[in-house]
Amino acid sequence: MSAPADIRKKVEKLREKVNYHNYRYYVLDNPEVTDAEYDRLMRELESLEREYPDLVTPDSPTQRVGAQPVEAFGTVRHAVPMLSIQNALSEDEVREWIGRVERGLSGEKVRYSLEPKLDGLAVELVYEGGVLTVGSTRGDGHTGENITENLRTVKSIPLRLLGRKVKVPSLIEVRGEVVIKRDDFERLNEERRKAGEEPFANPRNAAAGSCRQLNPAITASRPLTIFIYGIGRVEGLSFETHSEALDYLTELGLKVVDKRRVVDTCEEIFDFYGELLEARETFPYEMDGLVIKVNSFVLQKRLGVRSRSPRYILAYKFPAHEGTTKLEDVVWQVGRTGALTPVAVLKPVGIGGVTVSRASLHNQDEIRRLDARIGDTVVVQRAGDVIPKVVRVVASKRTGGEKAPQVPEKCPVCNSGVIFTEGEVVPRCQNIACPAQVKGNIIHFAQRTALDIDGLGEKLVDQLVDNGMIRDPGDLYSLKEEEVAALERMGRKSAENLINAIDKSRSAPFARVIYGLGIRHVGEHVARVLAGHFSNIDQLASASVDELVGIPEIGPIVADSIYGYFREDHNRRFLGKLRDAGVRLEAEEGPQKKRIFEGLTFVFTGGLDTMTRDEAGEMVESLGGRASGSVSARTDYVVAGKDPGSKLDKAKKLGIEIIDEEKFRRMCNLD
Repeated sequence: MSAPADIRKKVEKLREKVNYHNYRYYVLDNPEVTDAEYDRLMRELESLEREYPDLVTPDSPTQRVGAQPVEAFGTVRHAVPMLSIQNALSEDEVREWIGRVERGLSGEKVRYSLEPKLDGLAVELVYEGGVLTVGSTRGDGHTGENITENLRTVKSIPLRLLGRKVKVPSLIEVRGEVVIKRDDFERLNEERRKAGEEPFANPRNAAAGSCRQLNPAITASRPLTIFIYGIGRVEGLSFETHSEALDYLTELGLKVVDKRRVVDTCEEIFDFYGELLEARETFPYEMDGLVIKVNSFVLQKRLGVRSRSPRYILAYKFPAHEGTTKLEDVVWQVGRTGALTPVAVLKPVGIGGVTVSRASLHNQDEIRRLDARIGDTVVVQRAGDVIPKVVRVVASKRTGGEKAPQVPEKCPVCNSGVIFTEGEVVPRCQNIACPAQVKGNIIHFAQRTALDIDGLGEKLVDQLVDNGMIRDPGDLYSLKEEEVAALERMGRKSAENLINAIDKSRSAPFARVIYGLGIRHVGEHVARVLAGHFSNIDQLASASVDELVGIPEIGPIVADSIYGYFREDHNRRFLGKLRDAGVRLEAEEGPQKKRIFEGLTFVFTGGLDTMTRDEAGEMVESLGGRASGSVSARTDYVVAGKDPGSKLDKAKKLGIEIIDEEKFRRMCNLD
């Protein structure tokens, strides 16, 4: 039944009222009506939409929940990349950044916009004609996951923008951080514990995990909110400053953090940073620093961006959190090379919004350096607010009952013997079939910088190995889609995606395959050196130690490791599986590049315009040279891009030739 005109008008008025009261409640935290009055308006709207289904629209406030679960998220390409932000950890680093900014603008007057750096999930919202059409994660900065239906359930995200006081643009893309309040996080975790579910590690993980649910109803049940911090693409409008843009976004009904400021000097920046740092523990949401932005959009455009981050934004991070707790035990983990690494088992302690119960002890030498003993009171630090590690022992609190941890004589995973290799401080499991080593080798083989098998994570590898489906990475190519689909938390679509990713990996570049083999001491760079010297895997496998040592950058230890790897029967069987599966075991065909940089070492500093520094390094190595990350007396050229760092100063002191990107391209015969 089609709705009469007066009913249509009434429904439009009801939606406008409900959207306005949502804005007052979820964005401004300042409601104008009681909950009962709000519920009455919502029930009246729901009743009319049930009676006249043709009036239901995607942007109706009644449609926040209701989409069907999906098997997997699609992808969204960001029209304007969501780049990462350069970090500073001290006042000196902030002053250096401001100096670079002002030099880049020839001393022009600069104002800075300041706001808290909230710790959540970065997302982009696209509004067309004022209606939310797409919501996506940041992803890799260029492509994110399409989580539109999930973000529609976050009540502080308007499904339709308000146009009461300002013009609504035909298209606007806004960026924000989805977060969860500290006390809501604690309640959510308590509910999960009662339900027998694993609690979230911290509010950021809770927000990210909630947004990435395949069932939008789960996202809707989580107490999420959003704070908008910027604009991507916009049509029909322009702004002079970032602060002006934020003020405009609030008029559209979008939630923007209140605690922000525009300043002129370093001292004002440090004052505001101090205010935020003091308020850190009482602030309703997790924040891990201060975001500093050049306020003028004209000046931002003049400063431009590096390959990974804008030059006009800086994150001044808070100090790493520390906590004091009891060292209850030391356990040993086994890595892919058989190395046993000590891990501190701690009495759970809250540090920076995270409950920490384990921390790194690195190796036996570090245990001796700390003089760490089981039963000690220790200080634990979350380095960069992420990785916990034991940093010192509070020896004054010892009782005399503490015990020094002992290196195990047997592997804690497979119970095989443990040995120490001469010249190393790390004990190793001797059993090449140790499940921990097998799993580690498979994860290494599949990582992005090796064979790049998307979707093959740690939990899936655990299942594949524990169920006897694979014993080394070569067995991946024999997996059947139906076998994978039958595993826990896998379905037909996920299995299909994994098999496609495995199939795609057969054509991985030769250098990546060499790296993926997991030969000790052969990292990404050495793998590229080997791929540039040998035409195929058979040549590499038959090379003598003397021949290997004769290759620039291959020393005796690396040469012995490579030579020994190819003499092991189980490694030869593994290579046979790769060969049978059609994995590329030879260099890519194409015109052979002249090794014009043979014996030369290049160092890159600053941002390049036509390629990333990684790409420039690969270019050097493909032409027979070496790309180094540090300047030394053995460096031949330093390539200086925009905003070069301290490497440039060191090069000048050492008298090393400094060239720009244009000359480097000419040397490579690119221009």
